[in-house]
Amino acid sequence: MVTSDEDAKKAYADFEKKVKRTIYIDHLSPQVTSSVIKAALAQCANVVDVEFIVNYTIPYDIPSAALVELDDEIQAKAALDLMNDFPFIIGGMPRPVRATCAKPEMFRERPPRPGIKKEFQWVKQEDGTEYEGMKKLRILAKRQEVENMALIKNQLEEEKELAKQQQELLDGNYKKYDMLENVVQNGNMKSLAQHYGVSLADEF
Repeated sequence: MVTSDEDAKKAYADFEKKVKRTIYIDHLSPQVTSSVIKAALAQCANVVDVEFIVNYTIPYDIPSAALVELDDEIQAKAALDLMNDFPFIIGGMPRPVRATCAKPEMFRERPPRPGIKKEFQWVKQEDGTEYEGMKKLRILAKRQEVENMALIKNQLEEEKELAKQQQELLDGNYKKYDMLENVVQNGNMKSLAQHYGVSLADEF
């Protein structure tokens, strides 16, 4: 007969296997969907499931992150190598996405680790030292929240400036190709070739 302890161990072992075949990706555009991620990774892996991680505690529409489960560990490694060795852009974000191995703590739903018992208690002012320690932690958390908001604002400004620079570069390249196309279409290419003594292919 299978005991509850054995069931818990099996559930956690299955979860650990899932973690190993899952990768964490951030710097994703808010417009990116599961289908977009599947198509982007199709060249090296088969996406089994996508769980988006959105930060609802801030008033900004910043790039989100996702846990992407693949078929196996080999595909997970291949996807990580692809995204870490080359600039890999998904959904048109100015910056390439970042990827790393998933960790158990990243999953919103995960089974409890067997053998670990959790206990909780309220800390009151009359508890003395423990209460003062929790009070200091609360103040520290608020300060870190302010610092985090400042970093997010700076990130958004950098993303905006980088997107502007990239758009200007794309516009400049388009104008060059458009100019070359016009030269070919209006016949000026042949005139220039004759002037400089250059032989052109018949299609020109």
